[in-house]
Amino acid sequence: MSMVSVSQVKLGDKITQDVLTPLGSVLFHKGKIVTPREYEVLQAFLVPQVSVNGTSEKKEADETTNDKNQEQAKETAQPKSSLIEQYDRTVMLLKSVFNQVMSGQVLPILEIRNQLEALLQQSQDYKILTFSPQKVASEDYLYHKSVMSALSCYMMAQWNGLPKKDWMQSALAGLLHDIGNAKIDRDILNKPTKLTPEEAEDMKRHTVYGYQLLKNVAAINEGVKLAAIQHHERFDGSGYPLGISSEKIHPYAKFVAISDIFNAMTMKRAYRNASSPYLVLEQLHQDSFGKLDPAYVRIFIEKATQFHNGTIVRLSDNRLGEIVFSDRNHPTRPWVSVNGTIVNLANERQLYIEEVITKTKV
Repeated sequence: MSMVSVSQVKLGDKITQDVLTPLGSVLFHKGKIVTPREYEVLQAFLVPQVSVNGTSEKKEADETTNDKNQEQAKETAQPKSSLIEQYDRTVMLLKSVFNQVMSGQVLPILEIRNQLEALLQQSQDYKILTFSPQKVASEDYLYHKSVMSALSCYMMAQWNGLPKKDWMQSALAGLLHDIGNAKIDRDILNKPTKLTPEEAEDMKRHTVYGYQLLKNVAAINEGVKLAAIQHHERFDGSGYPLGISSEKIHPYAKFVAISDIFNAMTMKRAYRNASSPYLVLEQLHQDSFGKLDPAYVRIFIEKATQFHNGTIVRLSDNRLGEIVFSDRNHPTRPWVSVNGTIVNLANERQLYIEEVITKTKV
């Protein structure tokens, strides 16, 4: 264990004391292993020295190797984090459910509900802006988007003051809103290029198919069924399939519409990169004028951006900085300290937050 200058830190070194930013927030906690990303952050924040398990002497190198081997053994022996484990299980189940529906089998609603309950027990660890499933195959995109929508809708039901009896049902609405896609031709559903007008019309029918699949399921309420057919309806009546306006759209469907757009745009696809979650939130804000419920969008943005000061982010010009102040009037554009200089994103509109790197523990 030794205190060394950042220039002497080697990839694979273990940080043995908390590393602080110039403003006193925790940049990295004790025990962090230095990867290229951590090294870049240390340099960006002009950290002069860090305490590491050094590798300059063979004994210390052996100790570091042993520590790594022990950590790897623990990782192999221990299960994934509870959230990730239950998330993966829910994705696998939903994929199986789609296949069952395609073959004409009855929707296994009890199995779906039990697994969803297991996932929602871990929802406190789900962070809308930073959760990103890894290595999503193009054919599995729909399942991931639906599971994330379930988590988001569960939270939105609480954030908007719905009774507790609606929380699970709202999550079911998020999980099953796209179930009608099981009846859509696979070639259309997984087409990597723009759909023809005829294919687009076929695709729109998933809303009706979804309602038909759910309408006789006794274990879900009417809101879940309506979310399947209404999640592409819009506040001003410009949506489909019925062209109804706000007062006729169920709250669950409004939650799903917001979540569906956010998750679709922030997930990487074969034909495009993922969009910055902050830019997507700004797009949602614009869409709240006529397209989405403005009250629900406002609360979604406020809750999703409730970070504590000390969050490390990457700006669109690739600079790293630390959030030091969040303006309630501009929740997606906080003040960011970059090398001691304050960047007010509300004023510097050409910049935006590209990525959240790390967050201080509280």
